[in-house]
Amino acid sequence: MTTRVAVITPASITRLDHLHRQRRFLRDVHAPGIEIVRIEAWLDADAAPAPPAVSSVHVPPGSHGMRVGAARNAAARLALTHDVDLLVFLDVDCLPGSALLQGYVAAARSHPDDLLCGPVTYLESVQRPATMSELDAMTRPHPVRPLPLDGTVVPASDDEFDLFWSLSFAVTPEAWTRLGGFDEAYEGYGAEDTDLGRRARSLGMGVQWVGGAHAYHQWHPAGSPPWRHLDDILRNGALFAKRWGEWPMGGWIDAFIAGGAVEPHGDGYRRVARS
Repeated sequence: MTTRVAVITPASITRLDHLHRQRRFLRDVHAPGIEIVRIEAWLDADAAPAPPAVSSVHVPPGSHGMRVGAARNAAARLALTHDVDLLVFLDVDCLPGSALLQGYVAAARSHPDDLLCGPVTYLESVQRPATMSELDAMTRPHPVRPLPLDGTVVPASDDEFDLFWSLSFAVTPEAWTRLGGFDEAYEGYGAEDTDLGRRARSLGMGVQWVGGAHAYHQWHPAGSPPWRHLDDILRNGALFAKRWGEWPMGGWIDAFIAGGAVEPHGDGYRRVARS
């Protein structure tokens, strides 16, 4: 029996090289019994043309920047019209490991009501794999999240739900419908994935760590903390805090405070006024 898997990628012209490499690796994935339904969600003001084998949706920026959550929702709606069995969300920076799809499909059979998350390796700037064997040899998952043995699935503890990352995850259509998708009030950078994890927990859904379903994040310049996203983080952080009673991205907020750019204000934070 064939399992139809929608692979959904939000994309923009600034990551076109990463998208081209992701497309190539998806073509190289050897997954017997799995049919890939490819959907790309374009985030720029103008939509880019898609190859013949790719369906696409266009969600232009809002008043506060790119609408990544809304784009994922639109792509998921399109995927559901293709009668898929599983939704796999893979950000444009991520390459699929050789067993990513099989791992998610197997985990969905045993945990159809939960969010499924595989390990993520952050590649270094000099690492530009050309083949699946090269990619697999670069496996070095981020240490902050649990790392189950390949082929095993481990439930997240209650305090691990905030480790849900939307750059690589899978969910059945039924579970996605129950979640209601990403909250589209979040625009620009940050917090929409943490919000989704919190909503899953509030609904009694689980997060499952899927051993062996590796994704590989391609390198791109980024700051730590991400200074260019400061205003997004303050705005989206305030929205998150209003809904969940606490601020997300605490490490970055602390770094902004230490850098003299942000100060506590009331129950939250604001930019430091400059004279």
